[in-house]
Parts: sequence; C-alpha cells; structure tokens
Amino acid sequence: MAMDGASSTRTFLRLVLPLSRGGISTIVVFSALQAWNGFLFPLILTQSESTKVATLGLYNFQTQYGINVPGLLAAVVLSMVPVLLVYLFARRALVQGLMGVGGK
Repeated sequence: MAMDGASSTRTFLRLVLPLSRGGISTIVVFSALQAWNGFLFPLILTQSESTKVATLGLYNFQTQYGINVPGLLAAVVLSMVPVLLVYLFARRALVQGLMGVGGK
C-alpha cells in the first residue's frame, strides 16, 4: 500500500528505518558484545592457532607454572578497544533504544 505516492521501499527507508534506529543499534551493540566475549563456543570449534579469537588468546597467558599478569592485563586493555569504539559510535542511538523513545 503506497502512501502519498511512495513505494514500500521508500516508506521503509524514510519512515521505518529512522524510527527504529535506536532499537537496531541496541541490538547491534549487544550482539557484538556477545560475539566478542564468546569463549566456550570458539574454544570447542577452533582447532588451529591462526583462527583463535581474542578471548582464547587471553586464555593462552595462563601456563602450568602461573599467569603472566602484566602481559594479560595489557592484552585485556587492547581487547577492549574495539568494543569501546563500537559503543562510542553508537551511544546516542543506544541510549534512545534503551529508553524506548523514537523521538528526540
């Protein structure tokens, strides 16, 4: 059903998408955090050292003799950078999505 001569694609792009931007960005940020913080699923599925994810790389700092604490903490700080960048770019829409407000 076209309203004011607009096609369904144009209605979606001009009306639906801007109103749902907050909810979509909330889903994207939380899904990215869930995927980034995954440990057990990548631990089971990855076999080679070249395809390991960041959390499994952090797990490699533990040895049978102890933990390299300074190296582990430096790696944790570096692994937080991509998640922090995603949050910084999506924070306004994220707050709107969490509040449930489509307007300003």
